[in-house]
Order: sequence, then C-alpha cells, then structure tokens
Amino acid sequence: MGRHKFGYFVHEGFSNMFSHGFMSFAAIGITVACLLIMGTFTLVAVNANGLLKDLERENEMLAFVEEDFTDTAALQKKLEAIPNVTSVTFISRQQAMERFVEQYPDEKMFQDLDPNILRDRFSIKVMSLERISQTKAAVDAVDGIAYASAAEEVAGGFITIRNVATVVCVALIAILFVVSVFIISNTIRLTTFDRREEIAIMRMVGATNGFIRWPFVYEGFLMGFLGASIAFLMQWGFYEAVARGVSSNDALQLIEVIPFKELWVPVAASFAGAGIFIGVGGSLSAIRKYLQV
Repeated sequence: MGRHKFGYFVHEGFSNMFSHGFMSFAAIGITVACLLIMGTFTLVAVNANGLLKDLERENEMLAFVEEDFTDTAALQKKLEAIPNVTSVTFISRQQAMERFVEQYPDEKMFQDLDPNILRDRFSIKVMSLERISQTKAAVDAVDGIAYASAAEEVAGGFITIRNVATVVCVALIAILFVVSVFIISNTIRLTTFDRREEIAIMRMVGATNGFIRWPFVYEGFLMGFLGASIAFLMQWGFYEAVARGVSSNDALQLIEVIPFKELWVPVAASFAGAGIFIGVGGSLSAIRKYLQV
C-alpha cells in the first residue's frame, strides 16, 4: 500500500467519522460503556480469584485430636494422604497455648491457663477452597480426629462472588459485543448510504473493492480505538478510586485489591483489541452489501 493511498484512506476515514457527528459520538459512547461494563466485571472476577488464591495459601483448617489418641505421627500420615491437602503440621497443647497467649497478650485471664484444657491439633493447608467442604468431611472421618474446623462460609462467599462475576462478565461480553458492533455498523452504514452513488461510480471506473473498503475500515478502526482509549482511562480512574475506598475502609481490610499497575498491560491490550475488532467488524459488516454486485 503506497504512502499516498494510505494518506487518502486515513483522510477519508477521519472525514467519514466527523460527517455524522452524532452517530459517531453515539457509536464511540456505546463502545466506551460496553468496554467499561465488561472491564469492571472482569476486574471484579480477577480480584475475587486473587483473594481465593490468597485464602488457599493462608487458610488454615484445624483438626483436633481425640483426647486419648497418642500416635500422632501415624495420624499425620493419614491426613497428608487426603486429596486436596497440601501440608499438615502438628501443634501440641503447649504450642497451641503459646500461640493463644501471643495472639491475645492483653487478656490477663488467659495467661495462666493450663495447656491440658486444650487439645493437640493439626494445621492443614488445602490446595483448592472449592473442595474445602469435602476435605473437611474426609478429615472428620479419620480415626483419631475428634472434629475439624474450617472457615467454609468465608471461602464459599468468595467462590460465589467469583463465579457470579465470571458468569455475568461472559454474558455481558457476548451481549454488549453484539450491541457495539450493531451501533458502529449502523453508523458506518449511514456513511455508505450517503456515498452509495460515489461508490457506484468508483466501481464503474474500475476501483477495486479494497480501495473502496479501506476508508470505512479506517473509520471503524478510529472509532473503536478512540472508544477503547477513553474506556481504558475511565476504567483506570474508577479502579483506583474503588481501591482507595476499600483500603481506607476498616470494615474491608480483609479485602486486598490487586494494584492496577499489575493489570494495566492486559487491560489496555484487551480494551484496544476489543475496540478495534468491534470497529473494524462493524465497518466490514456495513460495507459488504455495497461491494456485492
């Protein structure tokens, strides 16, 4: 493609975009809205998944040993053999009491308690929180374990948030993608309708389909890229505002938001790719029937 042709295509693309100002603005606006909604739900799903991974690394299931059981080494091997268990650590009564005192140093009434009132226990790390209920049931069934304790409700809450966010994200991506292509396609279809006689003359004098098509492709590209750029900047600002709000709220200290600096490259690439694909796809869809003779 020669430099002059490229300049012509770009010039025509810009001219076409501004010749229908309101419709172009609507197409860019709907692209921004769609990408923002899709990006927000995707980032919620990413953060929920990150929290789950942190919980899987830090979450501790406690298995309390029966009072008269003494062969803790054999018991530990049985626990380590349970599916989804990654590590098992024995904690004696004395160690449990020392941890308790360290955790609550200001509670004077707990400082002189007899360790014998506590049970020996095992700290169990799991591979997947999604299977924590099954793992707890398997631990409870081991001979020598009195009972197991696990934060199933907390894990279940994060799993639900992640799954809902993922399902909603996928559904919105599908719906909003179609809406975006439809809006941009109709915007460019107006341009092609206004220029239908010019297109017909160009075909009569031997202009190739590519020569006719490229200005409209650039128009779609420009609208898609501009919409993606605006959406990315708005998403960045919105994400940072939410992150600051979460970090400053004492009730949400357990939630750690992934810094945007760790996400901006895939977010920018996804927004640019989706915006350009929507714009170019809409353009090709709009111009196709005028090139079928």
